[in-house]
Amino acid sequence: MHQFLIVLSNTDPLVWRRIQVPASYSFWDLHVAIQDAMGWLDCHLHEFTVVLDSKSGRIGRFGIPVDDMLEQPPIRPGWTVKVSDVLDRGDLPMLYVYDFGDEWRHMMVYEGGAQLDRSVKYPRCVSGGRKCPPEDCGGVDGYVELLEAIRDPKHERHTELLEWLGGDFDPDEFNPKTLHFADPKKRWKAAFEDSPE
Repeated sequence: MHQFLIVLSNTDPLVWRRIQVPASYSFWDLHVAIQDAMGWLDCHLHEFTVVLDSKSGRIGRFGIPVDDMLEQPPIRPGWTVKVSDVLDRGDLPMLYVYDFGDEWRHMMVYEGGAQLDRSVKYPRCVSGGRKCPPEDCGGVDGYVELLEAIRDPKHERHTELLEWLGGDFDPDEFNPKTLHFADPKKRWKAAFEDSPE
């Protein structure tokens, strides 16, 4: 079992989670666990970046390869690489970026491994703080503006943004016991096999 502290960069107060995942997990599996723990909807691209060699600066990138991106090094398919294999040689923290438009950057600190407890269902979120920002709100700056608007009934966008949110939004609300973790294999099948061509 691996335990990670995940912090959504540039949020104040911090949005964070502490999750535990099986040691057998691939980067795709870890991606799905992060999405579910944070409260994202998994409707944008993502990428993990890990420094594999601090002396040379060599990095590894794991996620969903995109044909038209000519960046180096190329993104390796996350479902083909086990997290454990990279933890053995990578320098932490890792960076997980979700939604390349809003650029949600998550710093990930590996807090160690332990024996799997057969009485516990993994993955699981053991602690955390604050609700995840809503999708497509414009990144950290857009999220700050959104919070200012919904807190101030006199703000010109107060009613509009509350309607967009579907009603009330409490940024301090978070309860790890209410989280549901999807099966990574089913999420992969839905994303790649069941998607229309």
